Amino acid sequence: MTGIDIEKILKLAPSPAYVVDLGRLRHNLAILDEVQRRSGAKILMALKAFAMWSVFPIIRETLQGVCASSPWEARLGREEFGREVHSFAAAFKESDVVELLAVSNHLVFNSFNQLDRFRPLWEKERGRVSVGLRVNPEHSEGHTPIYDPCAPKSRLGIPRREFDGRSLEGVEGLHFHTLCEQLFEPLERTAKVFEEKFGPFLHGMKWLNLGGGHHITREGYDIDALVELIKYFKGKYGVEVYLEPGEAIAIGTGILVGEVLDVVRNEMDIAILDVSATCHMPDVLEMPYRPGITGGFDPGEKAHTYRLAGPSCLAGDVIGDWSFEQPLQPGDRLVFEDMSHYTMVKTTTFNGIQHPAICTFEPETGELRVVRRFGYEDFKVRLS
Repeated sequence: MTGIDIEKILKLAPSPAYVVDLGRLRHNLAILDEVQRRSGAKILMALKAFAMWSVFPIIRETLQGVCASSPWEARLGREEFGREVHSFAAAFKESDVVELLAVSNHLVFNSFNQLDRFRPLWEKERGRVSVGLRVNPEHSEGHTPIYDPCAPKSRLGIPRREFDGRSLEGVEGLHFHTLCEQLFEPLERTAKVFEEKFGPFLHGMKWLNLGGGHHITREGYDIDALVELIKYFKGKYGVEVYLEPGEAIAIGTGILVGEVLDVVRNEMDIAILDVSATCHMPDVLEMPYRPGITGGFDPGEKAHTYRLAGPSCLAGDVIGDWSFEQPLQPGDRLVFEDMSHYTMVKTTTFNGIQHPAICTFEPETGELRVVRRFGYEDFKVRLS
């Protein structure tokens, strides 16, 4: 990965381990800060993608707060980030609303039913907690249905037709989130549809949240156009504009170090690792997608092709097929690239498999710090 000293990290890191490069993290934050300064937008971090709270002190120097999808995430944001907390979920229990009102700055409802049901609770906090609604522009830009909030029959967001005859009393903002790992152009198209359908409701509102899925820090993102779009909404409607990316904060910052445990053969060579797709990188199975590997190539491109698989009993715990210049041996280390976002937040201890350590690497000093190791008690306390 560009800018990350893989060789030095491999000498220092345990296996398995997630390692976040603090230099790359600062690089991403500098880009996001530029967007904030030029546009006047406020950028939040989506905890659902990256919630490594040991690095929050670095992130909160730049970003305005966090967005949370549950009371636990909101509490983590309040306790460890300490700036704004914006909360949304597809539906809340009454106890959720009570807890979220105590720790949130914004609370966004997914239906008029929930807005009205919990009105007696949130109206008591008006002036301290700003209430909004998530809308569904019904404009799909997603390539993977499981991650497309605008897929047909989606439960996420309120369609325009549901606004007819409904009271917006007390509602101070609108929120839409329709993107996933995308550059500016899908946002531009979505924003146009959103404005056509919901623009009239923005007059008199205080804020607009453009959601997440923005790969702002990825090469090729049109930052100038994003700045102009934000200025357009701020100027026309007089609203505060929020963005809440997750991956854009962590993209390119981290790796997952794994080790070859054994090589077996069944029609092809299969390397069994101490890292697991189902336990440690579930998006490989859910998206699905193929992570980059340092020194790994497409099958057949180099002399030695292997199927890489995890140690769990799940037959489908397969990461994928790669080729290498040299044969793999037990004890060899492999580096899976871009493994900060949607990894640590989604891991499991299925089969009691060892959870990777969580580490940081400081390129300025060459120090690798093991922030957290996991043991048997971490597995045991999740059960009963």
